[in-house]
Amino acid sequence: MDLSAFNFSEYFKFFIGLFVLVNPIGIMPIFISMTSRQKSKDRNKTNLIANLSSAIIMFISLLLGNFILNIFGISINSFRISGGILVSIVAMSMITGKINKKDKNTKNLEDISVIPLAMPLISGPGVISSIIIFSTHHYNILGLLFSSFIIVLFSVLCFLFFLLAPSIVKILGKTGINILTRIMGLLLMSLSIEFIINGIKSSFTLL
Repeated sequence: MDLSAFNFSEYFKFFIGLFVLVNPIGIMPIFISMTSRQKSKDRNKTNLIANLSSAIIMFISLLLGNFILNIFGISINSFRISGGILVSIVAMSMITGKINKKDKNTKNLEDISVIPLAMPLISGPGVISSIIIFSTHHYNILGLLFSSFIIVLFSVLCFLFFLLAPSIVKILGKTGINILTRIMGLLLMSLSIEFIINGIKSSFTLL
């Protein structure tokens, strides 16, 4: 493998994009709320299943996303623009503080590890769109290898955040969580605009 021409910054940006898009710090209070009636052992099990499930969803998006687009005859530029719009909606909900209000009524469900924790809280439409967009430009052995590593790394990071959620929420408090969520929302909005601009630029280039 020739690593000399490999752009590591692209993969670092991919990792940061996932972190900002999912915002594990911002959804920790939701995780605590949903698992409030569970014992510590059960909460850890829910955490593990949720992150394993979300990792599987992300792997499917990485490996089959481009194939799915080809089946429906959707160009990557169109998907990039629509994905950017979708991500911008998520970003706006983070900035306005509405993101932390969703799915609170699901805390009494017996099994919340797959739905809504794995999907849509962790592996939501925005994450799936971002992974598919990224995979179309890095669909080779080396690219898939590094992308898979980043997905695993990110899933482990989310697992650790949820594992430490009770302590972190106490330390940061509601105000600290809200501030971090809004900052990440601004970063995510910038990322979504970049998706849209690149999609429009590429579309005009092909004309």
